[in-house]
Amino acid sequence: MEKIALIYSFNSKKSAIVAEKIYNEFNKTDIEKINTEDITEETFINYSNFVLSVPTWFDGELPNYWDEFVPALEDMDLKGKTIAVFGNGNQRDYPENFVDGIGILGVLFEKQGAKLIGETSVDGYNFEGSKAVRGNTFMGLAIDQDTQAKLTDERIKKWVEEIKPKFK
Repeated sequence: MEKIALIYSFNSKKSAIVAEKIYNEFNKTDIEKINTEDITEETFINYSNFVLSVPTWFDGELPNYWDEFVPALEDMDLKGKTIAVFGNGNQRDYPENFVDGIGILGVLFEKQGAKLIGETSVDGYNFEGSKAVRGNTFMGLAIDQDTQAKLTDERIKKWVEEIKPKFK
């Protein structure tokens, strides 16, 4: 397997906690941590496999560091790239746009030719709407550290077991 780029904000406490748990589920020689604030087009050229943190901010927005990188992504050919996305959201305080960030970038990655892996069931969540939902699944791993922190470890373990064999 080619090395996986685990991209998350080192400065975002909740994202970093989840990313570290994901990192610990992998063989450390298979995965490399990269700060989202430091990514460039070269990052997407140099790796074929990605696990990306895309938290949802405010009322369904991407964090600034992803929002500012979207124009570069829109110009990239991501064919041959395999991407798994996870994101933090808060289904109690933002039920209309729970984990929208996963859907916003997930759709963009697919549009640019990437293979998106790691969809998860919406069962066990209580929200009104999300751009991350297709049918009965999220386009990635939805985490709610605010209202369901007790479920995070189990969700991560199951998700990583599912995505590991899908990387090339």
